[in-house]
Amino acid sequence: MNAMRALLPWPAEASDAIGLALWSAEEIAAATGGKASGVFEVSGCATDSREVQPGDLFIALKGAESDGHAFLEGAFARGATAALVERPVPWPHVLVQSTTQALVDLGHAARARVDAVGGVVIGVTGSAGKTGVKEALYAALDRGSRGRAHRSVKSYNNHVGVPLSLSRMPARTRFGVLEMGMNHAGELAALTRLVRPHIAIVTTIAPAHIGHFSGEEAIAHAKSEIFEGLEPGGTAIIPADSPHFALLREAAARYAGHVVSFGRSAHADVRLLDAVPAFSGGTLVTAAFSGPLGPRKLCYAIAQPGAHWVDNSLAVMAAVAAAGGDLGAAGLALSEMEGLAGRGARHVIDAPSGDGSGKALIIDESYNANPASMRATIAALGEVPARRRIAVLGAMKELGEASDGYHAGLAEPLLAAGVERIILVGLEMGALVAELGRALGKSAAAALAARIELDHAETAAEAAECLAADAPQGGDAILVKGSNSVGLGALVRALTAGARPARAVTAGEN
Repeated sequence: MNAMRALLPWPAEASDAIGLALWSAEEIAAATGGKASGVFEVSGCATDSREVQPGDLFIALKGAESDGHAFLEGAFARGATAALVERPVPWPHVLVQSTTQALVDLGHAARARVDAVGGVVIGVTGSAGKTGVKEALYAALDRGSRGRAHRSVKSYNNHVGVPLSLSRMPARTRFGVLEMGMNHAGELAALTRLVRPHIAIVTTIAPAHIGHFSGEEAIAHAKSEIFEGLEPGGTAIIPADSPHFALLREAAARYAGHVVSFGRSAHADVRLLDAVPAFSGGTLVTAAFSGPLGPRKLCYAIAQPGAHWVDNSLAVMAAVAAAGGDLGAAGLALSEMEGLAGRGARHVIDAPSGDGSGKALIIDESYNANPASMRATIAALGEVPARRRIAVLGAMKELGEASDGYHAGLAEPLLAAGVERIILVGLEMGALVAELGRALGKSAAAALAARIELDHAETAAEAAECLAADAPQGGDAILVKGSNSVGLGALVRALTAGARPARAVTAGEN
């Protein structure tokens, strides 16, 4: 008997009746206390005229060195529908006293709209991994919510980026994921009170920006400021394996209704039971949930390689469960998630000779670097099957008086990963050059066994010349990582022009 199965309609929700425009002129004026020049609707917001898309509201911020009003003509030439301004202009606009304050006010209004539809807002911070966790969490929640998740793009995580990300949040949003960063104490406290998260995540504590702090404990205190903005009864998610776990737990308990820990420790509420490397380069993860989120067990795959991504995934799954999201859809999203540009993206490039495969692998980690993320990605490079492992490492910035020690400390993971060619970039890397020399100079046998070729360049351009002198060969795996200011992103773009993206592909794979 032939039968046609009836299609079940999506359940209707009250928020379906909300208009699709991001903001109307009336709504912008009401949120900012401004005066609209007429009737219009916008579909996006931008503070940089170069990033304006058709339909955007251009927010003409006035800074110490530039005035956004000088770029209004360019913004409208790129398709802006209207502008937020401090003086009348011959284009559609909303006139306010201060565009900087108006951006914050618009962020507050956007945040209030999410409460009106019962949405969940999640704040993410940490010394490393916050952008990756934010993107993975967005992918996980978007997949299970009919595309009604929102997140901050790129690394828009400061006093301008956070209110801008909020102002871009549609009124229909069911899940909002906002990244928050800081360089100094007190910065997160201000941001989290604007975001007012229902769930606040600290990914890890490491010596990032330690030049502005007295030590890691001070960084942990500063990161714990994210809990100060938690909504009543909210959930704090913290790393169980951190040496600062007790500090974070105590700080979270003052503001959170629930404190959930994740990691490998026996006391973790979302605890890693097993991590099996997958042939594709990712990992099959089994985790146990206890405490407020349990009891249950969950098995899922992650596409991104490396032990640090296993830990990241535990934080993501903890947040999805706390938010009432779909864990099955989250697992599918993690299994398909590709690397981010500058933060783990992988590319296969054409490469002659070597193992004869004609392909080499580029691992792009060029956007940021601190001691913890450096060690994690070097370890991940060591797990990549390759004919030859090459590391192009740029200096780590804002490490203060401890800079030499942190740079020298990379010698051990480089040797453990079996890296055969190392190109170091920046004056700060001199300490690592010296440490590698000492490590390899202990005996002639050690130096011979390591077979390391080492170059030290002052700039990214010089590093490119060093790499060109011995061009990538078939079967090579090349890690490029450093602080963004070193400029290694240009090297990656030059290497990967015309390359195809690779999801956890091994070096030399056809």
